[in-house]
Amino acid sequence: MATIFLGSYDEGKRPNDTKAFLAPYHFLGVLKGTRSFRDDDRSKWRRFRGISGNEVTELQQFLFKSGFMPRGVIDGVFDYVTQAATRLFQEYVRTVEGVAAMIPDGIVGSGTWYHVNTWKAAGKVADWGKITSEKPTAEYLRWMELFKKAKSHYAHRNDPILSQVDAFHGVSDTLKAKEWNTSEKEIHLIGIRRNFDKKARRRENDDLFILLINGMVFKFWGSTDPSQHMAGRKDEAFLVEGQHKYRFGWHKISSEAKVYRALRPYNSGVLVFRDRDDDNALSQADLKKGLDKRPNPTINIHWSGIGHANWSAGCQVIVGKSYMNHLGKVIDCSKFAATNYGQLNDTAKKTKGAYNICADLILCYAPPGVTHVYYTLGREESLALDGGFEAGYANTVLKKLRN
Repeated sequence: MATIFLGSYDEGKRPNDTKAFLAPYHFLGVLKGTRSFRDDDRSKWRRFRGISGNEVTELQQFLFKSGFMPRGVIDGVFDYVTQAATRLFQEYVRTVEGVAAMIPDGIVGSGTWYHVNTWKAAGKVADWGKITSEKPTAEYLRWMELFKKAKSHYAHRNDPILSQVDAFHGVSDTLKAKEWNTSEKEIHLIGIRRNFDKKARRRENDDLFILLINGMVFKFWGSTDPSQHMAGRKDEAFLVEGQHKYRFGWHKISSEAKVYRALRPYNSGVLVFRDRDDDNALSQADLKKGLDKRPNPTINIHWSGIGHANWSAGCQVIVGKSYMNHLGKVIDCSKFAATNYGQLNDTAKKTKGAYNICADLILCYAPPGVTHVYYTLGREESLALDGGFEAGYANTVLKKLRN
């Protein structure tokens, strides 16, 4: 079997108009109008590359049947969704099946083909393909129950932050509390904000992210708050708490050397407060000064290295070192997770680690035609709205992930 990767296509399957084929993904910055794929773990462009035979089609059929690519677009082109599904399969083999030598790099060589053929012969289907929003895990149901209680609680409460969102009359991607979407059919990412009111010019990655997807729960860590030294200005932006609509997109769209997949505000931008008193915290004084007059379109959800430093200038950032999977097991990615952009190349052969797992799950398990995610940011005190979450829950999970 041939080695295939991003940009590979089966004989006769090359799109007639490659620019149009990539347009749904390449609509921003340095990507706009390009005719090559962006392999962001290698910081390089991948041209469409034809191969003899139908290996890409065979791979796509396998990924669909085994539960890693539920949208089932089988067209013989190794595109971004196929790459994401391949990495998820490799990660599943590495972590659930315990094959430590497997690295989720999205490149299908002899080692990955071996496991593909083993699975095909056995007719295996991953847990991720069996669990759905109609047949969810117990933990997923618990989080959705909390989510719905939070909506009910804040929609009928004069909250000092959400009341300002309600009073905002412009168009934004930040939703009023009564409009929060809590449907199990949607993909939800929850940010749990901690220590936002403590003064810190260089913030740590000390917040938690919960991905609710296809009836499963995955946990990541990073930061919901900016470091002033990253922001490059004294009045750094703090994303307002509440729910926001995000879409698939890219971060660092002005830099060809750094651009990579991320989530971006869906259309107009999201609402933010500013550190008006320059104390490097989100304080009551900042809340009294009020929201920025215009939505901010640059508050993305992106990678934060391996967790040594906070890369946020206001964005929501996710660490690549580790995550907690659908079984509640902490998964270490540090052996192949890049520390910085400089390690994303053919020589180092690093990836963005756990961040990729989050991004790949979102891309692969989005229903057909769906290009959005609902991101809900709240303080850890909100966990107390449901008695099923013990005191100090966020801190306990964070410690497990960081160790």
